[in-house]
Amino acid sequence: MTVPPDRRYLVEFQVSAERVSQVRRIVAAHLRHWSLELHVRPVCRGVEELLTNVQRHVGDHRRCVVELRWSGRRLTASVADDGTGMPRLLGDGGGLSRVMALSDSWGTCRTGEGKVVWFTRYAKEPRTAGTRSPAPLPGGREFRRPPSAAPGTVPGAAAVSGAAPASAPVLV
Repeated sequence: MTVPPDRRYLVEFQVSAERVSQVRRIVAAHLRHWSLELHVRPVCRGVEELLTNVQRHVGDHRRCVVELRWSGRRLTASVADDGTGMPRLLGDGGGLSRVMALSDSWGTCRTGEGKVVWFTRYAKEPRTAGTRSPAPLPGGREFRRPPSAAPGTVPGAAAVSGAAPASAPVLV
């Protein structure tokens, strides 16, 4: 499946403590733009954890690439770096253990330049409210807007046949 251009984001930078917080804000903004507010916190925490691992184990000011892809069903966040050592899952509850807890799946793979660590979350396309109002329930009372007054008359001065009484609510 080809991902539409507005559902893919890639940023390349040199990793540092300052950049980690900046990239976290950028990731949050993109997720909100894609209407994935429910995923902002866990995805940002996962990306932050991966970037912190790059900073800690590969080193400051090393080339790093963060990529977000959203297929409409699955959101994938990946962090690529030029380090040669592959990450390991430790039993202390930190690092990749946190990423694993925040995601549906995760993994690593070697590349020609280093490695990529990624994680995914199920992120179904959000439903938006339609512009059409729902049909009235059977047997329910339907209110209608009273007809507009003729030019030169004062609205409400004379009762119009079929119009709702002044005290009845009118839905528009």
